[in-house]
Amino acid sequence: MKPENKKIMKARSRNIRLTVAYDGTNYHGFQRQTPPIIAVQNVLETKLEKIFGDSIELAAAGRTDAGVHARGQVVNFFTDGKIPVNKVPRAINSILPADIVVLDASEANREFSARHSAVSKIYEYRILQGDISDPFERSYSWHIRKELDMKAMEQCLKQIEGEHDFSSFRAAGGAPMSPIRSIYQAELTTNKAGRIISLRFHANGFLYHMVRNIVGTLVNVGMGWKSIDDFKSILAARDRTKAGATAPAQGLYLEKVFYPTLTGAKTPIILGGR
Repeated sequence: MKPENKKIMKARSRNIRLTVAYDGTNYHGFQRQTPPIIAVQNVLETKLEKIFGDSIELAAAGRTDAGVHARGQVVNFFTDGKIPVNKVPRAINSILPADIVVLDASEANREFSARHSAVSKIYEYRILQGDISDPFERSYSWHIRKELDMKAMEQCLKQIEGEHDFSSFRAAGGAPMSPIRSIYQAELTTNKAGRIISLRFHANGFLYHMVRNIVGTLVNVGMGWKSIDDFKSILAARDRTKAGATAPAQGLYLEKVFYPTLTGAKTPIILGGR
């Protein structure tokens, strides 16, 4: 948000926080784009303006890329609109397209920012393994025809837990920032049939394409093209050219965003997600 716009927006009487889920298949990411290119933010702002009666400029917890989905995106905006907050989800969902849903709405304090107040996030990446594809999964997972070595992938996941320099998994083009991040938990689970692999990452922050680059490298290990020691060396190298290709966008989900408690305690509240 431009400084002049921020000043105008913060002069308004209310700060509204929303938790939003969306299917990113038909959108050019979350961040606002210039029409005819349409992003999730374009659609949300246009519809919110209809029910609040003033211009809306959203701040978001994560700027998901084209094709990436969200179960627990968090946004906030300032408004002078009078609609009661408990009526917002029904009102906005009645005019939103079916692939974007506002899950809840609440009044936030003046200083809350969906982006800057976040203390950690969870992203999930889904892989469909096996020779036969699934037409219902094609926009929601990465299809790998070979059965992957999940035990080797799990061992690699343990290596990235804790604080590390993630330069090897950082794509060019992101905002300039420290490559040091803390991953609190990195885990692999499967569904009962064993075809869907879910890779879940909880961290205090993520670099541009960080999760997708980690997943691409993990798949190289699962395919037997790289060893566990190779993965360890890639992490230590701090060199993007050493890591695997970026995993496709459609398998990635922004699951949850964590914020400090209202009392200031260290235990975060969780907005959104399953």
